[in-house]
Amino acid sequence: MLEKYFELKELGTSVRIEVIAGITTFLTMSYIIFVNPEILSSTGMDRSSVFVATCLAAALGSLIMATVAKWPIGMAPGMGLNAFFAFGVVGAMGFTWQQALGAVFISGLIFLLLTVTGIRSWLIAGIPHSMRSAIAAGIGLFLAIIALKSSGIVIASDATFVQLGHLNTTGPLLAILGFFIIASLDGLKVPGAILIGILVITVLSMLLGVSHFQGIFSMPPSIAPTFLQLDIVGALHSGLVHVILVFVLVEVFDATGTLIGVAKRARLIEESKPNRLGRALLADSTAIVAGSLLGTSSTTAYVESASGVQAGGRSGLTALVIGLLFLAALFISPLAGSVPVYATAPALLYVACLMMRELIEVDWAEITEAAPAALTALMMPFTYSIANGLAFGFISYAVLKTLTGRIREVHLATWLVAILFVIRFAFVG
Repeated sequence: MLEKYFELKELGTSVRIEVIAGITTFLTMSYIIFVNPEILSSTGMDRSSVFVATCLAAALGSLIMATVAKWPIGMAPGMGLNAFFAFGVVGAMGFTWQQALGAVFISGLIFLLLTVTGIRSWLIAGIPHSMRSAIAAGIGLFLAIIALKSSGIVIASDATFVQLGHLNTTGPLLAILGFFIIASLDGLKVPGAILIGILVITVLSMLLGVSHFQGIFSMPPSIAPTFLQLDIVGALHSGLVHVILVFVLVEVFDATGTLIGVAKRARLIEESKPNRLGRALLADSTAIVAGSLLGTSSTTAYVESASGVQAGGRSGLTALVIGLLFLAALFISPLAGSVPVYATAPALLYVACLMMRELIEVDWAEITEAAPAALTALMMPFTYSIANGLAFGFISYAVLKTLTGRIREVHLATWLVAILFVIRFAFVG
């Protein structure tokens, strides 16, 4: 039945290969069940409820991808967007987490509309390649400053804003060790390197008395504290309009880039051959709406799915296995609650390092491409806002191209985004 439904023979794969691929991808992306609750709970959200919402959103998104698109791609709340949700929208801007969830819901509906109408493809085609790369790298820098701050490796300074923390203390040392473990294991191509690093540092922190063991298995906690708690009316507040814009833009670039990249590696997108990209785009936009209702930040396709593709995954059966494993993860909430920030910070920092590789795609020899890309990446960590990075990047791109007589190189989509950010600065501040 599985072979027929997922067309395994036509794709040159088997049930055994697909199951192994699903397990491999799950191991590489399952760190999110520990990291996401840590990040979102900083807003006042119930950590246990966020854990459940994370598992359910990842399971639901992956199952939708499995049945609708039949692609071997795992879905879960996205890194970067969860940080923007917690530290940008709630922490820096002062909105409630309920309003932030409302903004995610609205962005999901817009994302779904853009996908169905084909505008999403028009937006992607119109945004400069250098800007797409800079957005990914900038989010990486944003994750890095969050990781360094939360682990105590970098601390505040009245004179210089930031300075090196006390590296002879337990917390920062554990975080540094965790980073080296993760990077080394990944360099050795060990599946689940990030998850292994998190678990090793968690055990060490328990032995050193930094955190306390709360058990491994239990029935799932209640999701009631976050389920359907979004404030849609509050999200329509004028100050959140640009937040919704940022959610949509990052969702469009991040999810679409991941889907196309992983699908190409799996040879699911080939010239002059029909493919299911449209269905995959529909699946990920639907997952965002569902995730906001459950109580988590934007759900997106995970680039870690490439590990499963490398293991031979070619069909939706891989995504089905991923979804089922996230459902099984609901029963390890005590372990998730035992994970300290010193174990999740190295994971954030390592993901940041991987995202920084995108800068190689920028045309540094062309200043009208390089300067906006650099501003995009730099302004995200230095203003502690992904939104500000996008604003400076798009506005400077349009201005520099115009002043150097290359206005025809600016796509209408870029003008539209730049103008929206100018209006935001003019009326919101």
